[in-house]
Amino acid sequence: MLTPLLLLWPLSLGLTWFVAQGIANRPYDRALEFTLQALTQFVGVEEGRVTFTLTPQARELLRADETDMVFYQVRAADGRLVAGDPAFPAPPAEAPAQPGVVRLRDDVMHEEEVRVAYAWLGRAGHAGALALVQVAETRGKRSKLATEIIKGVMVPQFIILPLAVLLVWLALVHGIRPLSELEQRIRARRPDDLSPIDDEHVPQEVAPLVASINDLLQRLKATLSNQKRFLADAAHQLKTPLAGLRLQAEMAQQQLPASGGDEIERTLRQIAASSARATHTVNQLLALARAEAAGQALPREPVDLTVVAREVVEDLVPLALDKGIDLGFESLPPAETLRGAPPLRLWGNAVLLAELVRNLADNALRYTPRGGVVTVRVLSDPWGGVQVLQIEDDGPGIPPAERERVLAPFYRTLGTNVDGSGLGLAIVHEIVRQHGATLTMEDTHPQRSERRGLRVAVRFQAAAG
Repeated sequence: MLTPLLLLWPLSLGLTWFVAQGIANRPYDRALEFTLQALTQFVGVEEGRVTFTLTPQARELLRADETDMVFYQVRAADGRLVAGDPAFPAPPAEAPAQPGVVRLRDDVMHEEEVRVAYAWLGRAGHAGALALVQVAETRGKRSKLATEIIKGVMVPQFIILPLAVLLVWLALVHGIRPLSELEQRIRARRPDDLSPIDDEHVPQEVAPLVASINDLLQRLKATLSNQKRFLADAAHQLKTPLAGLRLQAEMAQQQLPASGGDEIERTLRQIAASSARATHTVNQLLALARAEAAGQALPREPVDLTVVAREVVEDLVPLALDKGIDLGFESLPPAETLRGAPPLRLWGNAVLLAELVRNLADNALRYTPRGGVVTVRVLSDPWGGVQVLQIEDDGPGIPPAERERVLAPFYRTLGTNVDGSGLGLAIVHEIVRQHGATLTMEDTHPQRSERRGLRVAVRFQAAAG
């Protein structure tokens, strides 16, 4: 704030000088006009000739000023010098000769700046001007008065400006002290301290900033809490298959010299199964981590959901054949009935959408018994701008009371003897959230008491084009 004050100070002095010039000119201009009017009393016209007779008293009046010099001149209308100083500058040509009107101007005479008052004189009943009377005065008194005015203003400013700077500095120090205390409190916090900042003793101006930081700390605390819980659950889930893998390997080492090939083959199959479970768990963990971090990291683009779902189904056909399950894909309404309709595209990430379809279809294949049916369906409404992904199976289904809980990581429905990590629906839920979609679950065959099946529907708001 000191810089603006220092810049305004010379501006203030300039304005003061300008005002002082006007103040100093005003009284001396009136005195100069009075002198001009006094001289016009000595101008006369005799037989068409202009005369000027200056009395001794008037002459002494012109010489009474001890500071400035006073000059005068009287000229006839034809330019003839009647009396006064012949070196007197002529008035400007653009000034009209209006009898009886007193005008003022600045000029130079005898290499000195002067203030000039002049007027044209006329006669009653005569339209033209008869004579020009001019009085000039040097600017000594005016400059002296203007200087005194400027000094009178500058001297107080030399005192007021440092005092103002001191007061501003004291006010800023007092005003910034709460900010300094807030800074010290924040610097003194431990790295793991994510508690809200106390906002009772913060300046009102930064209260919204502190509230925003507290909101950020709260969200960061929730994120770190989820990560800690995720790591703990992941460690717990990985510990079981890895421990079994180690146990099976030790058993294989013990059985190698004492037993036949059948026992070793059975143990090796168990090792392979444990390894497959561990690999699946790790892949699902990576997929969930990628889904949670992909909100702003992965690029988004227009995606054809029908194409993505068809490709995923084609990849899962070998798994369905191995389990003896009828895996099918439907696109409703068929493409040939949509001719002329605007094409639908989802604004999202193709990798995550493929992961969503894969997890839902893989869950359906895992829980559907041999001989069952799994259908992946894409419903499109190009005029309403909506696409719905449906995955149906005729497995055991999920009880309504547990449909919310199965979306949490590592939660699995009791009574299902199916290998899995409990992460598939958690991944689906995260991808659905990031794409602004909605997920619903319902029974495929509600009239059955067993194998009621499950229909999972994900509704997307698509964009035409």
